[in-house]
Amino acid sequence: MLPVNSGGHAAYQNFVIENLRKYYPDPCAIPRSAWDIIERFWALDLSYTDDLLRSKYSVFGPKPRTPSCMQRSYLLSIDFKVYSLTDWAAQLKINPLYAILSGFEFGDTPGVGTFYDFLDRLWDSDSSDFFPHVHPVKRKKVKKPKLKGTKAESIEKISVDQLLKQLESGSFSIDDQPYRSLFKIYNKEFLSQSVERGLIDASDLSIAGDGTPFVTSARERKHRVCNCSDKGITDCDCDRYFSQPDCDIGWDSSRDCFYHGYDLYMLVAANSESDLPIFPLLNPASKHDSHGFLEAYFRMKNFLPDFHISKWILDSAHDAMAYYTYCRKNRIQPFIDLNEKRGIKVKYKDDFTIGKDGIPVCKAGRKMNRDGSEPSKARLKYRCPLASRKYGCSCENPCSDSKYGRTVHLAMKDNPRLINFPPRNSEEWKMEYNARTSAERSNKREKIDFKLESGRHRSTKMWYCRLYHILMLQHLDAWDLPFESTLQKLILEVA
Repeated sequence: MLPVNSGGHAAYQNFVIENLRKYYPDPCAIPRSAWDIIERFWALDLSYTDDLLRSKYSVFGPKPRTPSCMQRSYLLSIDFKVYSLTDWAAQLKINPLYAILSGFEFGDTPGVGTFYDFLDRLWDSDSSDFFPHVHPVKRKKVKKPKLKGTKAESIEKISVDQLLKQLESGSFSIDDQPYRSLFKIYNKEFLSQSVERGLIDASDLSIAGDGTPFVTSARERKHRVCNCSDKGITDCDCDRYFSQPDCDIGWDSSRDCFYHGYDLYMLVAANSESDLPIFPLLNPASKHDSHGFLEAYFRMKNFLPDFHISKWILDSAHDAMAYYTYCRKNRIQPFIDLNEKRGIKVKYKDDFTIGKDGIPVCKAGRKMNRDGSEPSKARLKYRCPLASRKYGCSCENPCSDSKYGRTVHLAMKDNPRLINFPPRNSEEWKMEYNARTSAERSNKREKIDFKLESGRHRSTKMWYCRLYHILMLQHLDAWDLPFESTLQKLILEVA
């Protein structure tokens, strides 16, 4: 039987008011900390979930649970910090508040199997993972970096330039992704709502990106599927069965240890006050951030064609020439910190070098003074720091006879990686780059506040379900609520 939500969101709101009056006639009996969650969920309209998932139910059989109520209940379990669906199903049976807010009659709540059936309908693939469980063992593994607190070197088989060209020439369709339904619900009911409320400027969006370790288990679990051990061969190259085929081993630079799981790459609206997430992507733990950003960005670009990206704000792990070339071609301003390992002091016009902050250094080893810019030509002007229009150059070996001193024009087209516009030593650049921490704050919200890693799951399907619903709660928390509680007033009214 197909699910029917007669009355829509208004019927849910009336249901909550009637049952709260019945079980909690005195609103003060409910903890004050819970009222904020109650108000937000009472106002949250999830009707689109009913429309989208209706076709995924059979016309035969018993009446199913309303999809919007199932989704609302799953969101509540995350918000109330209940990590296990088994525990949540038990809580619904003993706590009237949880059942009422979900939209269920107290005493008639779904079991744990119903929740897993619902999450299966959010995943548009017969397989719970991207890769098969049986596959070869990776011979090239991430190595521990020499310096403490630094990220591991990339082990990718292709360069950033090759990957960028490959992704740029290809196309991604949301309809081909297993998380299609999850993304559509997230976009329609939360991301688009944040745009309409003015929390995200889709016409001029600054994107901050960062990858973060996502631990799913204490160790990698695999076993043999061949009979080589019976033949006395202990180190064969045969395929193994992996319990989590989409995960592998990576390096956590913040904790200086190896871990098993994913690399969660998150794209965040850096110019939003609430550090709101835009698009997530789960990669194997060994994926380098320079590749993870491109994989996430080009998917986001195809899935959200109405979003106009004006700035990239990224850390030094993304410092590759291909990034700057792409930005220059597509009129995107890159704010990327320099990575000293990839070379900084570069010869410029034979007798000058460019320092790590993008400032030219003369033969005598002195940094030159900035003396204007030409935005139309994307170039910066620098002059000798010892030159005076009145007395000339005070250097022992002046490199110019002019009293004005030697001048140098840095054109971005010569080296867009080192010659940045605005220059890296300017206040404008520093102010923009400071917004990069929005990605770190967003990752902290997901991992610490909403306990992302406490899901106790083993499949990519379940992790994506948990991740997307956490993103939904981040948007929900950012929406403003009325100063006075409308719901409490309605409960206190005499029928």
